[in-house]
Amino acid sequence: MNYTRDTTLYLPTSVKEMKLLGWDRPDVVLFSGDAYVDHPSFGAAVIGRTLQAAGYKVAIVPQPNWKDDLRDFKKFGVPRLFFGISAGAMDSMVNHYTAARRRRSDDAYTPGGRHGARPDYPTIVYSDILADLFPDSPIVIGGIEASLRRLSHYDYWQDRLRPSILSDTRAHILLYGMGEKSIVELARRLDSGTPVGDIIDLPQSAVIRPAGEMPPATTETDIILNSWPACVADRKKQSANFRHIEQQSNRLDGGATLWQALDDRRAVKVNPMYPPMTTAEVDATFDLPYTRLPHPRYYGKTIPAYEMIRHSVCLHRGCFGGCAFCTISAHQGKFIASRSKESIMREVKAVTRMPDFKGYISDLGGPSANMYSLGGKDKSICAKCLRPTCLHPSPCPNLDTDHSRLLDIYRSADAIPGIKKSFIGSGVRYDLSMHPTGDKRVDAANRRYNEELITRHVSGRLKVAPEHTSPRVLKLMRKPSFELFHKFRHLFDEVNTRTGLRQQLIPYFISSHPGCTEEDMAELAVETKNLDIRLEQVQDFTPTPMTVATEIYYSGVHPYTMEPVYTAVTAQEKLAQRQYFFWYDRAYRDPIIRSLRHINRPDLIPRLFPGGAPKGPNRFTPADRKPESRNRAKTPATGGDKRHKPHKSNNARHS
Repeated sequence: MNYTRDTTLYLPTSVKEMKLLGWDRPDVVLFSGDAYVDHPSFGAAVIGRTLQAAGYKVAIVPQPNWKDDLRDFKKFGVPRLFFGISAGAMDSMVNHYTAARRRRSDDAYTPGGRHGARPDYPTIVYSDILADLFPDSPIVIGGIEASLRRLSHYDYWQDRLRPSILSDTRAHILLYGMGEKSIVELARRLDSGTPVGDIIDLPQSAVIRPAGEMPPATTETDIILNSWPACVADRKKQSANFRHIEQQSNRLDGGATLWQALDDRRAVKVNPMYPPMTTAEVDATFDLPYTRLPHPRYYGKTIPAYEMIRHSVCLHRGCFGGCAFCTISAHQGKFIASRSKESIMREVKAVTRMPDFKGYISDLGGPSANMYSLGGKDKSICAKCLRPTCLHPSPCPNLDTDHSRLLDIYRSADAIPGIKKSFIGSGVRYDLSMHPTGDKRVDAANRRYNEELITRHVSGRLKVAPEHTSPRVLKLMRKPSFELFHKFRHLFDEVNTRTGLRQQLIPYFISSHPGCTEEDMAELAVETKNLDIRLEQVQDFTPTPMTVATEIYYSGVHPYTMEPVYTAVTAQEKLAQRQYFFWYDRAYRDPIIRSLRHINRPDLIPRLFPGGAPKGPNRFTPADRKPESRNRAKTPATGGDKRHKPHKSNNARHS
């Protein structure tokens, strides 16, 4: 529900709203695949408010209709500076399809949760329409979809390697990562009269340039990647590229310029990132005059994604976990940019003034709940570091893991009048909070953090993400040993018993991740059964652009070692792994028994089913039980499934 219908408090979404503000023409028109929610968790609102704060008149067109006479694209006419495009807060293909490539029936970023309000690949569709309608106007693309596709990338939904999204659109420039600094600098250059085609050195941007401008060889300041045609011809060359891409995107100093030839005539140039945002810069972003509400055009409608975060507060950006399947650091960077305590408390107070607020903050978190204010103690060491993760295989000795500052945030928020309780809804990295540093003060603070987290900030269920139980798979995932989950669970249970609480620990697990075999999943089933955990939060691995795991899935080799890695890719292989999540469901008993015999692990049958079929009604029926109708397509661009034959250890027992 909206609490104000005054459109002048928002960025205008129509000509009528623009006229109420006294404008004749906007400087910038933003097109978004999401509904317009004026909240710092929604990227289009952040970019629009940032440009507004810099003195520009910004209009926004949320979820334009691309099927009719295109009136949504025409209504504001030609902006004075440029058109901006973002597919939305989620990659459109993840938003639209399950891991089994089935069309989803809903869209959390659309009023009513209805699907069909955006096309597949809105970045491409919107830019083509605008280029046809307004061929002389600069088009800028950004957001998660464009950001992670800035260079050649494997597209799981089309099952092929695609070139930079710049070559698939008619956009003039791509801004990657968190775009506040780059969008304002771009606007200023265009405003000063610089043609968009001459803006080729803007930090955190990508452009297409003549191939002749590409340096002849790699240097300290320029890295020449394998060309797009070479990557199509040889998967290993795409994998080799990724190591450079990941390392440079996680550099403290912004890294080197990346070049990739598209053909004999054109090359993509990716300029280095800006340094991590300072606390003052992050504060400025979160302190912009958001209404924190959906636009009045949605009055009386529910936007599910907004309902999830309306009473939450984000404390920081970035993540140094570097999980192999995650894109957070690829988009936000691995260095943590934290807000000041004062900025956080201002937002907490703003939440308490919301008419529907009942006293409970749903989440005081971030990309990872407990990385607030953490980072390298000696930044000169960080400046030389190319590691994509500060936590794997073990926390970096230079990493400050002191949770006392985060505890202060929790306590200060809870002390604000109107706050009954603040919960932590983001995922907690227990390998970070439980890591023994040898510093008695820090270790004591971290023990207090874990205890206060469990006793004061859990809304009945605490989410953690061990992801798997196999040491070999966890190593590929860049996740800690499952033994650490045992230790955290013991602590969780002990604190709950001591304090008289009855709370649940909810672990997340992934099947079909690169390196994971059917046998690994069978042992996961036994392990979780022994822990008396009936899994709820599970998923099949979904390859998304710009992750280590996706590069392994596509190429069959690890980008850092170039060693072969088995990966389940067919529908049958994936279903064979997924079924073990649901060993307690009677519908899966016979298929699991057959599978265990097939992989020569009949010894696990009595450990999973000691008393025969599980008693009672089915506890959980997965939505994706129905088998896929077809296997992966075999195309010249991908070479089918030949590279993914199970390695010899697939049928051998793992310790």
